[in-house]
Amino acid sequence: MKRKETLSNMRENDFEEVGNHHHATSLDTPLRDDAFEMDDELKMELIENHFESIMQILGLDLTDDSLKGTPHRVAKMFVKEVFSGLNPANRPEVKLFENKFNFDEMLIEKDITFYTHCEHHFVPFFGKAHVAYIPKGKVIGLSKINRIVQYYAKRPQVQERLTVQIMDDLRRSLQTDDVAVVLEADHLCVASRGVQDTNSRTITSKFSGRLQKDDYRKEFLQLIKKG
Repeated sequence: MKRKETLSNMRENDFEEVGNHHHATSLDTPLRDDAFEMDDELKMELIENHFESIMQILGLDLTDDSLKGTPHRVAKMFVKEVFSGLNPANRPEVKLFENKFNFDEMLIEKDITFYTHCEHHFVPFFGKAHVAYIPKGKVIGLSKINRIVQYYAKRPQVQERLTVQIMDDLRRSLQTDDVAVVLEADHLCVASRGVQDTNSRTITSKFSGRLQKDDYRKEFLQLIKKG
């Protein structure tokens, strides 16, 4: 009995070690090979059933008018909304346009709002994304930058991976290495549990191409700080 309890405690400690330090295990979102063999309707049905069981285990009265629709609402939210970015079919289509103005300086889209969920505790973290790129022969519609940020945010995440995924997609889509991404976020897994620090904010950044150079980097960081 003691050995079983010791192994259980070791397992829990390992899980907490990863969760409390918000370690990322890979740059790609961890997905099984069969992740999309089920259609959305079946996924929602199964999630609804499982979440109903969770609520019952917690002792909630599912006959109450306020609660009886919750399992369905949660299932729909998970599949169709907050985790819809898991499915590559939902990636926004990106169309490039000729750079007719021959614009060859930084283009910055700042204060892009994003909401995502910490993959360690499935509670939200949210904030602002700031993105810059230097066009080559093509430019992108501004709204598509927002949509790319939000697409990668709509999956269980860690902030470092989210930053890199946005960067990699923009480099491919824009056909340029000259890209910068900065994320500023508040993490509810830090504010509402664990250390319960409501004042801290996490900032991550990734620079590539010419935007790694000090003059471009400084200009970008100065501009995103301005109101």
